Amino acid sequence: MRIANPDRLLTAADLSATLLFAIEGATAAVLAGADLFGIVVIAFVTALGGGIIRDVVIGDLPVAAVRWVRYPAVALSGAAIVIVLYQSVERLAPELIMVLDACGLGLFCVAGAAKARDLGLSVLPAALVATITGCGGGMIRDVLLNQIPIVLRQHIYAVAALAGAVAMLLLDRLGAPRWLSMSVGAAVATTLRVLSVVLNWNLPEIH
Repeated sequence: MRIANPDRLLTAADLSATLLFAIEGATAAVLAGADLFGIVVIAFVTALGGGIIRDVVIGDLPVAAVRWVRYPAVALSGAAIVIVLYQSVERLAPELIMVLDACGLGLFCVAGAAKARDLGLSVLPAALVATITGCGGGMIRDVLLNQIPIVLRQHIYAVAALAGAVAMLLLDRLGAPRWLSMSVGAAVATTLRVLSVVLNWNLPEIH
């Protein structure tokens, strides 16, 4: 059986997460009452923001979002899907946002971890970079929509990204195939995020 090239796996995860986050961001913009331009802008920052921060932090310049046209093209495609199907989006919005957000978070965190490891970072810095990759775009989205970022206020979010990244990095360090380590890491982050919403898990608050 032929195993996919690690670089192609990373790119596939990155682009898949970009599409999911673009759809999720555009959906959030529709619910917030943004116009067409606003929908596209929010889709772009949600989809590309985390990856841009990641690439700047690890010194991979110019960042992938401007080096390769496929990234903005995928983000634009996600926004277009929501604009065309906006009536369906409004009916499915809460569930759609949660599922897309969880899947995108899982893919982005393992893509960030894999890229950081390939550039020579050790496990802890790579896990932190992965968490930034998964959470960065959503934080920018929430700020632009005048909301407290969800990563700071509700359910398990950054912790889910961190857990998925650590799972992926540990398997990678143990010599597991890249496709397996990325799959497990994405599954851990996605599952933890979905369970946190369904079961209303939150980190302790200080009163």
